[in-house]
Amino acid sequence: MESKEYIEQYISRARAAQKAFESWDQEGVDKLVRAVARVVYDNAEPLARMAVEETGMGVYEDKVAKNRGKASIIWNSLKGKKSVGIIERNSAAGTVKIAKPVGVVAAITPTTNPSVTPMCNAMFALKGRNAIIITPHSRAIHTSTRTVELINQELARLGAPEHLIQVLAEHSRENTRNLIAAADVVVATGGMGMVKAAYSSGKPAYGVGAGNVQCIIDRGVDYAQAVPKIIAGRSFDNGIICSGEQSVILPREDQQKILDLFNAHGGYVVAREKAGEMMKVIFPDEVMNKDLVGQSAAKVAALAELKVPEGTRVLLIPAERGELLGKEKMCPVLAVYPYDTWEEAVAIAGENLEMEGKGHSVAIHSDDLGRIEQASLALPASRFVINQPSSTSAGGSFFNSFAPTTTLGCGTWGNNSISENLNYHHLLNVSTVGFYNAEAVVPSQEELWGPGEPNPA
Repeated sequence: MESKEYIEQYISRARAAQKAFESWDQEGVDKLVRAVARVVYDNAEPLARMAVEETGMGVYEDKVAKNRGKASIIWNSLKGKKSVGIIERNSAAGTVKIAKPVGVVAAITPTTNPSVTPMCNAMFALKGRNAIIITPHSRAIHTSTRTVELINQELARLGAPEHLIQVLAEHSRENTRNLIAAADVVVATGGMGMVKAAYSSGKPAYGVGAGNVQCIIDRGVDYAQAVPKIIAGRSFDNGIICSGEQSVILPREDQQKILDLFNAHGGYVVAREKAGEMMKVIFPDEVMNKDLVGQSAAKVAALAELKVPEGTRVLLIPAERGELLGKEKMCPVLAVYPYDTWEEAVAIAGENLEMEGKGHSVAIHSDDLGRIEQASLALPASRFVINQPSSTSAGGSFFNSFAPTTTLGCGTWGNNSISENLNYHHLLNVSTVGFYNAEAVVPSQEELWGPGEPNPA
């Protein structure tokens, strides 16, 4: 069967399902959205085990935590939110806003999050009464497909229209290209080549940029609190999270004190003379080694013929400005940069973001609002994560106000259409009703242009 004909079958089924779903009320919609999250929450362990076995990446325990955590946080953020019919009445402005579906969503999902990304995208799509077709990464087909199968079993029990959520059974680049060209909107989470293809599909698209989170430690902050958070963020799921810390930028006068704390919490500081060898292992031919993605610190060290203590969670490598170590490393490795002034710390972070990851995220550990704002004003990032593990917080948590998601927009810095976390409102069409206000006051020419300005002829 021709690819276009094959994809048209999926699109036709999706459009029929979406048409039937469009008449559902808010209560019914939310029951389905809740069910999607609950299925992944209840099946967190088998889905995590399946993901590790299929992809060979990450940490089973972290994937269990991710499945349960994302399911809980995203559902908590969506429940009670209006997404059906009239969602806002503003009597002062004289407007009424009405939510309507976008139609059929095509979602390209990554190997790094084969359960939670399909779950998240499906929750956002269903919240807006849309249908969704998921095309998973080739290395995570079975995990993503099983996730959708489990979800669909529960949706059927709740009386949902069949084919609201589909996953491609046959995977090829041609099928993906035809899918994103035929859908109404595209959500692309993964590598930059795939994101570029989504933006070239001729349809509205939401994509993500490369991650390369710069983590700045302010002098005088409680280092004993900051370091364990950074270790937790960098080691989570063996470093495959795009919002994971990549470089730690620390005050020079306290460098040894801070590095000793890293050693005490599962870090291992590599000698500077080994940095060149580590770079060759992590970046052969100046490109991230795909065989190290989501692998343990011990495996990275072994490839560099480096002996590390048992239980090492993160490798810390002293780096020079402009080196490849300043790029994204999708394994538990941190580049270390000392600074003398806060301005220098911000400059180092900026240089690394220009190298890779511009527009994504910056982590700052500081109690000084002035310095936090100085860095936030200067650096090209869409989100600044303060005094938290970035990898598990930038995508939203119970302890911050970032919209919970698995798709983090990077703005025009990262060639993305949004500079915020993707949420359900991005998958809504909103009609605005505007009423005439007979009591509106029109400003005088002086009020409009300022005193002493001549009236226009």
